[in-house]
Amino acid sequence: MFFLYNMERRVTLHPSYFGRNMHELVTSKLLKDVEGTCAGSYYIISIMDTFDISEGRILPGSGLAEFTVGYRAVVWRPFKGETVDAVVYSVNHQGFFAQAGPLRLFVSAHLIPSEIKWDPNATPPQFTNNEDTIIEPGTHVRVKVIGTRTEVGEMWAIGSIKEDYLGYVILCKAMIRSRLQRFLREAASRIKYPTRRGKQGFSRSRLPRVLRGLRPTRRGFVPPPTELSLGH
Repeated sequence: MFFLYNMERRVTLHPSYFGRNMHELVTSKLLKDVEGTCAGSYYIISIMDTFDISEGRILPGSGLAEFTVGYRAVVWRPFKGETVDAVVYSVNHQGFFAQAGPLRLFVSAHLIPSEIKWDPNATPPQFTNNEDTIIEPGTHVRVKVIGTRTEVGEMWAIGSIKEDYLGYVILCKAMIRSRLQRFLREAASRIKYPTRRGKQGFSRSRLPRVLRGLRPTRRGFVPPPTELSLGH
């Protein structure tokens, strides 16, 4: 689920950046360091604005200036029992791995309906019922989260598709684009960034890294291998 959190972080600035625009540089460094990262039990999707930047404090021995910044951020925190849409990126006889935004999920073969079986002769590797359901890399699936595990800077989840209305999902580009635009409108309802034309609106360059990397394919909008995508 998505939440709007008030958070705080300490940001350091090198002496070479000391000057009149230090607050702008502190905000830019905060965006670079925080957006798209995992903060324990949730992911920081986007920083909406900053509401408090303290006076700088010189750190002894280094000369760096430390600022305490209060900011408001949109975060995504997956819960046990939550249903998410994901894209499969790896399949083997033990199950499949899928990506739901920044969250990686594993669905074991024991948590896949019995009529959907592993096909060892298929290329690419897949689970199928030999009719209209094929789970292979690139397939959109709807998964129920049954457990999460947190590591340093990353979160994993165990999922299941062994219930009604879960599993293989057909999503067209228009539907994915609509969901992405709806999320952006909701997330930015409290703040607008000025565009080059001087009007208030969305600027792609100001979007968080997890959103700028999205690219269209025949299967929908997916991220490049080194980036993260946005889950629903």
